[in-house]
This record gives sequence, C-alpha cells and structure tokens, in this order.
Amino acid sequence: MGKLKKFSIILSSLLLAVICGFGVFEWLKNGIISLNAIFAGCLSLAFLFNSLTWGDMQGDHAKDELDMHIKTQSAKIGYFILMILSLIILVISEGVGVVNNFNEIKNLPLALVVCLAFTVLPITEYLYAKKYK
Repeated sequence: MGKLKKFSIILSSLLLAVICGFGVFEWLKNGIISLNAIFAGCLSLAFLFNSLTWGDMQGDHAKDELDMHIKTQSAKIGYFILMILSLIILVISEGVGVVNNFNEIKNLPLALVVCLAFTVLPITEYLYAKKYK
C-alpha cells in the first residue's frame, strides 16, 4: 500500500470518527440528531471508501479498462440502490397506504425525487445511445 493511500485512509477515518463523535455529542447533550453531522458523516464515509478503493479521497483515478468497468458498474448499481431506497423512504414516511393512492402524498419534493429516479437513467441512456447510433 502506497504512502498516499495510507495517508488518505488514516485522514478520512479520523475525519469520520471526529464527525461521528460530534454527532453523538450533540445527540447526548442537546437531544437532537444533527443533520449537519449526518451530511458531513456521509461525505467523510464517501472519502473513506474512495481512499480504500482508489487510494485517494477524490476517487477520480480510473487507470485502465478494469477501473473504468468498476466505476461504470458501481455507478449503475448505486443508481438502482438509491432509487429503491428513495421509494422505501417515501412509503415509510407517508405510510403504506400511499402505494394505493398517490394523491395522498404530502411530501411532494420526495415524491418528485422518486419519480425522477425512475426516469433519469432511461432518458440518459436514450440520449447517450442516440449520440452513437
């Protein structure tokens, strides 16, 4: 393991630990779950996984065809996971009855995100395929 990769892993792990510690401190002291800590924790978790995978916190280093294949496949799988999780969050937050009647949805921004999640990939694939066909 290279020095840069070790440094990136240690730094991003330390960042994640500090942010999680701050979030737990806020929760215990004030009784609130800090959305700032959750957002920063997610970013630091992404930095950690980029460091583990690519040896760099930014994760922009696709060096060969295998790296490009890994990035492409993981992006598509991640897209579908995000789509399913957004649908699950919508059903949980609005109640199971929302599946039967979408007009009862009160959280319109989340419903719009779910709708966009179903349509963005097919539209993007169509436009990208049209470019090459």
